[in-house]
Amino acid sequence: MRFTLYTLLFCHFIFAQTPYPKDYFRAPLDIPMQLSGNFGELRPNHFHAGFDLKTNQREGLNVYAVADGYISRIKISTFGNGKCIYITHPNGYTSVYGHLQTAVGTVQDYIQKTHYKEKAFEIEMFPKPDELPVTKGQLIALSGNTGSSEGPHLHFEIRDTKSEFVINPMFFGFDKNINDTKKPSVSGLYAYPMDNTAVNKSKQPVMLNLALQKDGTYLAGAVKANGKIGFGITAVDFDDVSGNRNGVFNVSTFLNGNQNYNYQFNTYSFDEMRFINAFIDYPKYKKSGQRVQKLFMKTPFALSIIKTDSMRGIIPVEPNLASMYRIEVSDYFGNMTTINVPIEYDTATPVVAEAPVTSQYFIKANRDANFEKDNMSVFFPAGTFYDDFNLNFDVKNNKIYVHDDVVPVHSNFTVTIKDDTYEEALRDKLFIGRNGSYNATSRKGDVFTAKSKTLGQFGLVLDTIAPKITITKPIQDKWISDVKKIQFTISDSGAGIKSYNGYLNGDWILFEYDNKTRKITHTFDDALVAEGANDLKIEVTDNVGNVKVFETHFFRSQQK
Repeated sequence: MRFTLYTLLFCHFIFAQTPYPKDYFRAPLDIPMQLSGNFGELRPNHFHAGFDLKTNQREGLNVYAVADGYISRIKISTFGNGKCIYITHPNGYTSVYGHLQTAVGTVQDYIQKTHYKEKAFEIEMFPKPDELPVTKGQLIALSGNTGSSEGPHLHFEIRDTKSEFVINPMFFGFDKNINDTKKPSVSGLYAYPMDNTAVNKSKQPVMLNLALQKDGTYLAGAVKANGKIGFGITAVDFDDVSGNRNGVFNVSTFLNGNQNYNYQFNTYSFDEMRFINAFIDYPKYKKSGQRVQKLFMKTPFALSIIKTDSMRGIIPVEPNLASMYRIEVSDYFGNMTTINVPIEYDTATPVVAEAPVTSQYFIKANRDANFEKDNMSVFFPAGTFYDDFNLNFDVKNNKIYVHDDVVPVHSNFTVTIKDDTYEEALRDKLFIGRNGSYNATSRKGDVFTAKSKTLGQFGLVLDTIAPKITITKPIQDKWISDVKKIQFTISDSGAGIKSYNGYLNGDWILFEYDNKTRKITHTFDDALVAEGANDLKIEVTDNVGNVKVFETHFFRSQQK
């Protein structure tokens, strides 16, 4: 992995601002804009790429094209943005609409034809410019709760069409639809000792007290240290209407009046998303769920929103020199919270020691590393990790123990297990599981290989059990002429479901899958249903080839 360090040349950072069009786009909904998530908000393994717009806690609201253009991409997925539409506009930007319930009109017809052409629910389409043109304000879809959505809302993005960088929608004039007079809230300030330094007699991170001053700023308790230190904050932002805890827009830090660290959520690429795990205190997040945003880089990483000085935000605390450190946390509207931190040199004996190191192995982040024991091994290519660290590694009880998930992983590493104890007929039913959960596994003879981006415990798992299929309301030998939809629950306790298919009288039919409820649903189309007797078959296959088949027989008359 190639790292880039952005170095200060002047006392102040300058973010180049593109003159984005302010009145080109309309709102995608026709209700007042309220955010349940903003651009840059901290999410698991990624920064949020756009706005999450509230839809009054329900589905089915009209979703409109924000400007003229053409639908250039449609993706239907069981995860991520679920049902998602992309519109390319002639001004060089693309708008994105996610978690949709359904498209409408000719767009939905186009999608439906592709489902049946490809005989799949999960599909991706790239219409040509003349196939699905749209005009500003045209109804294109209904809002929903599909994919990885945790509740009804519309996910909305704006991207640079050429680079595919996501851009903060606030820059395009959507700020005028949002009222925000509230300052960001900083609920925690932490000091981090580095390189055998002690902070306030501790060689482990310490939380600092904050006192509100008469001028509205905060004063932190004095920091006493004797070497290199860094800081981190937990911060969120609130607007005047929604009540949601959103992300902050800009954080700047100053040492004795000179700016030494800054990040601003303006625009970034999808290739940068996973750097969030280096951006935050990942071990603390995994242990407590709290996301502390670090205000320093121990090892440089290529996240373009960060601008820093040659020390990467790290502060050297030296003898006979007192310093003042300032943190400014602001939202897009300029509301700002300021924290002043006095720093003094101190050589007091630490009373809190460093966390003990129990590992016999050490990882250099910029070098390949391979560890083997018995019939198992793990290989880490250079750049797998952000920082050097002490690795716990062992093989016992037919499992390979590769540290645990308190160290962030940037790119895939490889786990290999050789096992000749299973007969050939069962080997295709084996997979490498991380803590028992499925990892895509390849096999060559008795050697099994899997890739992962999460540390943990790995071992071979045998799965010979077929998935389960349960009909929500039995229809065997019944007349169901007034039934509009039929639904099943599908699940698998081992390797997980790879595919499912439904057949009506021998022909493939569309079942939509909801990963949150594990239900598949077919909406009856009279053109596909026979008058009188009908045979329905559901076939579900898991990731190691176990198959379950459910068959039923029903009667239906055409509705008039």
